[in-house]
Formats: sequence, C-alpha cells, structure tokens
Amino acid sequence: MQIQGQIVDIPNRRIYPGEINVENGKIISISEKEHEVKNYILPGFVDAHIHIESSMLVPSEFAKIAVLHGTVGTISDPHEIANVLGKDGVHYMIENGKQVPLKFHFGAPSCVPATFFETAGAVIDSEQIEELMASPDIYYLSEMMNYPGVLFDDEEVLKKIAWAKHFGKPIDGHAPGLRGEPIRKYIAAGISTDHECFTYEEAAEKLSLGMKVLIREGSAAKNFEALIDLLPDNFENMMFCSDDKHPDDLILGHINLLCARAVAKGLDIFKILQMACINPVKHYKMDIGLMQQGDSADFIVVEDLTGFKVLKTYINGELVAENGQSFVKHADFEKPNNFNTSKKEIRDFEISSSAEKSSVNGQARHIRVIEALEGQLITNEIHHKPKILNGKIVSDVENDILKMAVVNRYQDAKPSIAFIKNFGLKKGAIASSVAHDCHNIVAVGTSDEEICKAVNILIENKGGVCAVNGSQTKSLALPVAGIMSDQTGWEAGRLYQEVDAMSKELGSHLKAPFMTLSFMALLVIPDLKLSDKGLFSGNSFSFVDLEV
Repeated sequence: MQIQGQIVDIPNRRIYPGEINVENGKIISISEKEHEVKNYILPGFVDAHIHIESSMLVPSEFAKIAVLHGTVGTISDPHEIANVLGKDGVHYMIENGKQVPLKFHFGAPSCVPATFFETAGAVIDSEQIEELMASPDIYYLSEMMNYPGVLFDDEEVLKKIAWAKHFGKPIDGHAPGLRGEPIRKYIAAGISTDHECFTYEEAAEKLSLGMKVLIREGSAAKNFEALIDLLPDNFENMMFCSDDKHPDDLILGHINLLCARAVAKGLDIFKILQMACINPVKHYKMDIGLMQQGDSADFIVVEDLTGFKVLKTYINGELVAENGQSFVKHADFEKPNNFNTSKKEIRDFEISSSAEKSSVNGQARHIRVIEALEGQLITNEIHHKPKILNGKIVSDVENDILKMAVVNRYQDAKPSIAFIKNFGLKKGAIASSVAHDCHNIVAVGTSDEEICKAVNILIENKGGVCAVNGSQTKSLALPVAGIMSDQTGWEAGRLYQEVDAMSKELGSHLKAPFMTLSFMALLVIPDLKLSDKGLFSGNSFSFVDLEV
C-alpha cells in the first residue's frame, strides 16, 4: 500500500509532502515526494486513561466508534467490570478487545474494591495482582486510588505496587488534591501518573516532582480549561485522556476534539500532537506505531490540523474507518452478570428524623447534604434544614435538596439514604447501576415512590440507566455486568440520549446528569459521598451521620 499526503513528523517538528509505503502491516519507507494531496498524515490518537465500561459498550463496540475519530489505541483500566466480576471480568475485556483491530492496552485494577466501606462483587488481592501483572496482556498497574493506603504503608497496597515494579510495568496514580509532603511520598512509592488534577497549581506541583499529568476531559470531569496552560512548558510529561465517556459523547468525538480545542487556543501543534499521539505510547510501551520506518502502520489522515476531521484511520496497515464509516466488524459476545437483589418496596426508602424533637441553640437540627458540582467528581458537604413530613425526611424539591439512595445489587440489604443538591429534578426520579466503583444502584428522586420505581426497573433489567415520572419511563438496559449494553454503540447512544433528555425534562440542569450521578457513590474522591453502607466523608475517610 502507498499513501500520499502532508507528512506530520512530530519528533522533528516538520510537515512535508511525502509518501508512506506499507507492507504486511508495517511501514517500510517514508519519503519526501512532491504531489498535490493536501490532507495530513499523522500518528493515530491514543486515550491515555479510559474505563471502556463507562461508554456502556463492550470493547468491540467501543472500537467501531472510536476509530471514526482517529483513535488507534487506549490505555484502559477494567476497574469497573473487575468490581463486579473480579479477575474474570478483566479477562472478558481483554478477550473481547482482541476481536477487533483497535489496540486496547489493559491494566491490572489495583483497588477492587476501592474501599471496604462499600459492597463490591469481587476482591482482587495482591496474589491475583501478581498473576495479572505476569500476563503479557497487562501493561500497567491501574490507578492506585487507595492513596491513604500508600501514605500509611498498608501492607497489601505496597505488595501490589511491588509486583508492578517486579514486572517492570508502570503504576498509575489517582490522588485528587494531594499536595505537599503526602504527594511526595505517594510519588516516591513508584507512582508515575495522575489524571485527577483539577487545579493548575496542583498539576504544576505534581509535574515539578516528576509525575506525568493527564489532562482529562470526559462526560463528567472536565479539567481541560484548568490545565491546558501547562502544555507549552510541560508537553513532554503530559497526555490527554477521557477517563469516562458516555456513548452519546463518544459518537461526537474523542481525543481529536481535545487537539482541536488546544489548537484553537494558539498552542504549538507539535506539542499538542506529542501529548495526543506519542507520550502514551512511550510511557506505557504500547504496541502502537509512531509513524517511523519499521513501525506498525497505525496512522490517520485528517483534513486539516485545526478541526482534525478524520478522513481515514489505519491500524496495522488495515483501513478501519473512512469518511465516517467504520469497517470494524461485529464480534459476538457473552453477557456475564452479577445481580442478586430482589425488588424493593416504597417503605425501604423512608427515613425517620429526630430533627423535629431535637435542637441546637434553639434551632432545628440540620442534615448533611451532598453538593454535586458541574463538571467535577469532587463534592462539597453542606448543611441544610430538612423537610419533614409525618416524622420522615423527604425530598425538598423547592430547595433542590433531593433524596438519594444506594441499593446493594449483590445481595438483599436495606437501601442507604442521603440527600443531594444540584440535580434539580422537579418531578420523577433517575437511577443507574453504573455507580463507581462498586456499581450498586444509585438513584435520586423527588419522592420515595418514584425512587422505588426507578430502582426496580434496573433490578428487573439486571442493570441499566432509567428516568421515570408516573407512568412515563425511559431506560437503557445494561445486561453485561450491569454496566454495559448488548446493543451497538449507535443504538446504545440513541437510547441513552432519550434517557438523558427525559432527565432534563424532569428538571435537571446538569450537562450529564447520569455521569454525575455515577460518581456520587465514589468514596475515594472527596468530600461527601454515599455508599450502600452509609454516608461517607472522603476528607476524614470515615462514615458520618446524616443529621449534624
């Protein structure tokens, strides 16, 4: 195969008319050659940290869409399915990913469960980490979310890190807001990356200490604007990632969109592309070509270097996408799951209050409320006077203090109840079994009846997302581990858009209500979150009472 275009030589900071010759999936020559072709040829894009499961698609379906946007590979943490199915879930993702050309590079999940303050479907201990790290299909130790375990020298945590070092594989970090001496100790343990920085100052400190920082722009957490000004001086130690990307967002674009946004800010094109195409491959020793002689023929053709409209995507010399059409073939897949709870009753979501009978300084007692923040995974703890009817604390729609529930999906247990602000629902309820990290059912609603209805739809479907209001219901079933669809990416995206649109019709003003909802049970990101075992403070790393 021969292909002509404007060759984008990132290492040498050159763009020149040339020709690439490919044989048996490898580049045998790249030569300068005058021609009239104006399109640009460059290495393919790499997402440096993504949970494929958050797209609600199995890897083979994710690939069909990702190649349209010039993505040729990913660094993928199968942490989500591992929390549901354990090591078997990791192998499921690897084997399904092997059915398609896109180059998935999976890690060994380091924190399953993320904490023992919640119920997961499985545990992956240091012995299993040893087994996984020994596999050539595992490229790194996935994000070490248990940063307290690192800081306090937890024996099991340190064993997992030691096995990654033993096999010479990188260790990913997860340390939101960690600064000063704690981050120094965290890095000294051998942890080399962080995708959780949400301020310029935090990222700058971590970079100065030798850490590689990923600029994350997903469906919920959006840190591009906060961090992009670090690119000019730090591009050699930075990468782009999605972390979590819902199917409707994936249909619109991927890493190509971040490159376009960076160019629009007037940043150097070669520095941008080094982050998007080169740095992940080198850091993780990925099996992806960098458009050099002898490399695998993994490259893309784009219309220009401003909008990055992808015209063609090649992986191992195979044309896998062209002009919006994906040539990735369908792969059959099984639907393993772990869903063992029975349907709930309305009274299961009731919560009594002593606030009417007790007071502090003559004032009725307040309750702790989770304050969700647009575009952030972190939350705040705020205090608010509860709305009480017949001795029960209920949703306060007028003040946007809504009842939230987390339901254990692995066994029958009483739902855990809290209250949350900024979801904005005026009626109905929404629920999801995509709930980081244990993927129990999480729901927010305006009444116990609506919350119960939404939860029971997901129990019946053995996973999914849904919005309900009286007799009106929209849902996307997720029968693969309760977190992934058995549909094509486009059909899953269409159904998800319907559910998302209904949640906004119910009053939510969040850009991605379900993505935000999915992180309200993620205890390792502060501050106030809810697990199936109770209300939890990420700052004190302990349970707290609902009433203050």
